[in-house]
Amino acid sequence: MGLMKKHKQEFGWDKVWWVLGLLLWVGASFVVCQYVVAYAMHWILGDNILKPVWNTVFAAVVYTLSLLVTILAPWVSLKMKTSREELGLTGLPTWTDIGLAPVGFVVYYVAGIFLMILLMRVFPGVDWEQAQDVGFENLFLVSDKILAFLALVVIAPIAEEIIFRGWLYGKIRAKVPAWVGILAVSVLFGLLHWGWNVDAPQWNVVANVFCMSIVLCMLREITGTIWSGVILHMLKNGLAFYLLFVSGMF
Repeated sequence: MGLMKKHKQEFGWDKVWWVLGLLLWVGASFVVCQYVVAYAMHWILGDNILKPVWNTVFAAVVYTLSLLVTILAPWVSLKMKTSREELGLTGLPTWTDIGLAPVGFVVYYVAGIFLMILLMRVFPGVDWEQAQDVGFENLFLVSDKILAFLALVVIAPIAEEIIFRGWLYGKIRAKVPAWVGILAVSVLFGLLHWGWNVDAPQWNVVANVFCMSIVLCMLREITGTIWSGVILHMLKNGLAFYLLFVSGMF
């Protein structure tokens, strides 16, 4: 626990290509895994893939495959070993991690509002009120909601934090200043959330997730682990789950 190890602040072109290469690798791996699993499951299940149980299976398989491809492929092919420290998985969550999570959530929420106001003024022609496509709809049964909760509030936050604030941020931060790593990871994380419809990207979701990632990376920098970020991510997704599927507000 504690601040991540300090690294030399030189930032030459060799490190620029290193950062871009890692971003491209993680982004491509994440997208390709989604499309491969979606195609395979649709070929096997047809329209049944839209059922909550298969949506949950889809999420679990995609994130598991993404973790394996992202981390193990470079390890095996390039001997790019990864330590638990790089993944931010040293030790267990502490009271500090638990306490920082809600603080970080408030910071992210307030910053997100200000960012959205700014973007709405700068780009008034963009639809900033799109509802995020979370992959689940028409959850009438309690069992369906439990499955959706498992996929959105448990599986997604843990897997995404290991991949993005764990492996990716850990590898980038090993060679560049914190601000470079925070910005690079957050830009990629935001763009990967623009939705499945390339003709109508959800820029409001991109901006919101980008802002959240900034805070998540800062928590990783402060604590040296991803635990506080995992908890914050669960809080955010849990609140969204409640508003979408429990309260019926959206």
